[in-house]
Amino acid sequence: MKQEIMERFITYVKVDTQSNGRSETTPSTEGQWTLANMLVEELKEIGMQEVTVDENGYVMATLPSNTEKDVPVIGFLAHVDTATDFTGTNVKPQIVENYDGETITLNKDLHIELSPSDFPSLKDYKGHTLITTDGTTLLGADNKAGIAEIMTAMKYLIQHQEIKHGKLRVAFTPDEEIGRGPHKFDVEAFGAKYAYTMDGGPLGELEYESFNAADARIRILGKNIHPGSAKNKMVNSAKIAIELQSKLPAEEAPEHTEGYEGFYHLIGLKGGVEQTDMYYIIRDHDKELFQKRKNTIQTIVDELREKYGQDKITLEMNDTYYNMKEKIEPVKEIVDLASKAMKKLDIEPNIKPIRGGTDGSQLSFMGLPTPNIFTGGENYHGRHEYISVDNMIKATHVIIELVQLFEQEA
Repeated sequence: MKQEIMERFITYVKVDTQSNGRSETTPSTEGQWTLANMLVEELKEIGMQEVTVDENGYVMATLPSNTEKDVPVIGFLAHVDTATDFTGTNVKPQIVENYDGETITLNKDLHIELSPSDFPSLKDYKGHTLITTDGTTLLGADNKAGIAEIMTAMKYLIQHQEIKHGKLRVAFTPDEEIGRGPHKFDVEAFGAKYAYTMDGGPLGELEYESFNAADARIRILGKNIHPGSAKNKMVNSAKIAIELQSKLPAEEAPEHTEGYEGFYHLIGLKGGVEQTDMYYIIRDHDKELFQKRKNTIQTIVDELREKYGQDKITLEMNDTYYNMKEKIEPVKEIVDLASKAMKKLDIEPNIKPIRGGTDGSQLSFMGLPTPNIFTGGENYHGRHEYISVDNMIKATHVIIELVQLFEQEA
């Protein structure tokens, strides 16, 4: 299984599937189509049935039931796109066999290293086979590791008919990294009662709580006058933007929060005297605190409108997803079964809230309760991203164990 899952993963990460939030197409980039079509052919080759890809790049397939029991249909999902934070072009994965616990040189020429002094969790992987970047791109383990694990698990089940399971559905989706993953996902066509995204991080992660999420786009208009004659006439939109940011609590930002703590995150700031655009994301696990955060943004904008003019500042604020706990808690047995599967494999479940986006948030509110399971990676979205092949294999075995538990409990 080790060689098989490595070869799959390395093949996938070499395809540039970085999504693009400025694109209006689905998928948002052509590379996602390339990988989607590759996956369709691979699903057929390993023996999956009802393999489809729709006009929006959503790949689905079926592994039929091999039991007489009435088992609910279970789905497994992963997304094909990679993050927009760092380039995913020309990924050159590097294999580190039997990692010794010391600093890994990612790129000798550029003096880029992966060091336990910067990333202490590296020490946990001593003896593992790791796959890293070459320091110039992200790796794409988020979420191509999940694709490799699902694909490997399905092939294993096909080859081992003695393992009993109900009907299984798999899906590979586009544009998760720009928040659009489930937007055109056909829940009815997928036909699963419950699903799991294979989209988590380190070994044992099991998540069924997510943020409530919104974004806010703010445009500030100024008035540019020659600085030599600007007195009482110039309005500097960039300075108003700085004033707006200064009114938010400095400690309630991603770099100062953890666990269940929410935040305001200034993603982008671009402008000058005449016009400045600001882009925030707003996050909180608690629904009431989430609403208060949105109210805070609105109040600050209203105050600045009173000060500088109602027409000088525009605010567009929209909810993007909600805490999936609300939809999963009534069927928490699906989380309990995933936890049980891990324990049977001597993996300690680490049940914690997701501090990021997941397709499961939106899917759960679309009628498909979808917790999230680890893939084995660390440092997603950047040049220091890496994944343990040993833990990818364990994630694959969690899928295999989980489908057996559903069959046994039916």
